[in-house]
Amino acid sequence: MLGKNGILKELVTNRILFLMLLPTLVFFIINSYVPMVGVYYAFTRFDFNTSLFNSQFVGLENFKFLWQSGVLAKLTLNTIGYNIVFILLGNTLAIALAILLSELRLQWFKKLTQSIMFLPYFVSFVILSVIVYNVFNYESGFLNSTLKQFGAEPVDVYNTPWVWIFLIIIFYLWKNIGYSMVIYLASITGISEEYYEAAKIDGANIFQRIWYITVPMLKTTFVMLLLFALGSIMKGQFDLFYQLVGNNGMLYNTTDILDTYVYRSLKVTFDIGMSTAAGLYQSLFGFILIMTVNYMIKKINDEYALF
Repeated sequence: MLGKNGILKELVTNRILFLMLLPTLVFFIINSYVPMVGVYYAFTRFDFNTSLFNSQFVGLENFKFLWQSGVLAKLTLNTIGYNIVFILLGNTLAIALAILLSELRLQWFKKLTQSIMFLPYFVSFVILSVIVYNVFNYESGFLNSTLKQFGAEPVDVYNTPWVWIFLIIIFYLWKNIGYSMVIYLASITGISEEYYEAAKIDGANIFQRIWYITVPMLKTTFVMLLLFALGSIMKGQFDLFYQLVGNNGMLYNTTDILDTYVYRSLKVTFDIGMSTAAGLYQSLFGFILIMTVNYMIKKINDEYALF
């Protein structure tokens, strides 16, 4: 450990590096740590007629209401459930696509395919919501217009909650899988060709080379991305859910997550105490989860842990 003199010496020796780090520290202090004072509101019944810190202190009443009403359980289940599917299915498909692309021999086709798959990542969620609305709108959407032409009955997608479980997952994968694929493709590119040449000499076919060389070599990348994803597992892609669902109360049971609930509590009901309580629960749950998972991974293999 650095002593007092050691810390001063380190600051003087690497003063340029610390000065470069300073803007980042100031940014996080202003935008992440100073606002933490607002955690106090989670334990109050906020009153707009009083000053900021003169609202009635109610202790854990906000958390008690969220739990007893079943809201907290539903939000937690939806948030974690969607994120688990996003993480597992997203990484599995990204690895599969990265391996397929790495095996292509036509470079122009490989680059073209990679660009096409990566393109949806740059499509904004606002544009995505417009596309989804024009496809599934009951009156004039592409889906119902096509069904009417074939004499079939129109489908009211915006009033069918269970359908949105699959739609949200599909659109998330469509938008993000290209980005994850590029990361895995970069890892595959870094694998030495000597391994594959040795496997060929030993008579291994393409599937055996993929299974016994490529997949194990991607383990480190997968674990790192998994840990980073678990760190934000309680944050549920707010832009995706809010832009696609909006304030459609018919879909809340299957699409409402902690982020959208907190936003709606502030914007619609102006219940600052309840929204802060939900946000605090979200942060604490996520913190405990990432610390637990990182501890377990560290016990299994120290090299894969984040810290």
